[in-house]
Amino acid sequence: MSRHIQVTFDAHDPRALSSFWRDALGYVHPGPPGVELAEGEDPLAAWDGFLARIGVPEAQWNTRSAIEDPDGHGPRVFFQQVPEGKVAKNRVHLDVRAAPGLQGDERMAALEAECARLVALGATRVRRDEPAPPMGAGFLVMTDPEGNEFCLD
Repeated sequence: MSRHIQVTFDAHDPRALSSFWRDALGYVHPGPPGVELAEGEDPLAAWDGFLARIGVPEAQWNTRSAIEDPDGHGPRVFFQQVPEGKVAKNRVHLDVRAAPGLQGDERMAALEAECARLVALGATRVRRDEPAPPMGAGFLVMTDPEGNEFCLD
């Protein structure tokens, strides 16, 4: 029997990092429990109101955040605030499938276009690994705004 997973990021700024990954993955911020969001309502603002109503001190509002796949297929991604910064290479990283089914120059052009979009959102480009058939299709190594490594694959 397979299991559902949640990917968890330690973060300095959970709200900002979750917003980056929301936009990178096409995910959404879920609303607070028991709160029905109106069309176009900002879920993060709804969370602020919810946390205020239940008495959570404002200094704790940015200690956690989460994003979810709106289609319900991908894992939930949770962001938790930690006091320490990232000090070493992460041992697990995400591969963001940005060019499914594409090969060669067409694949690399699609990865470059996605790289440019993510850099505009706050990511950093680290390097490009060229295609090396038959085993390597080529990929881009990047970091998110808090330095977590991921690949555009």
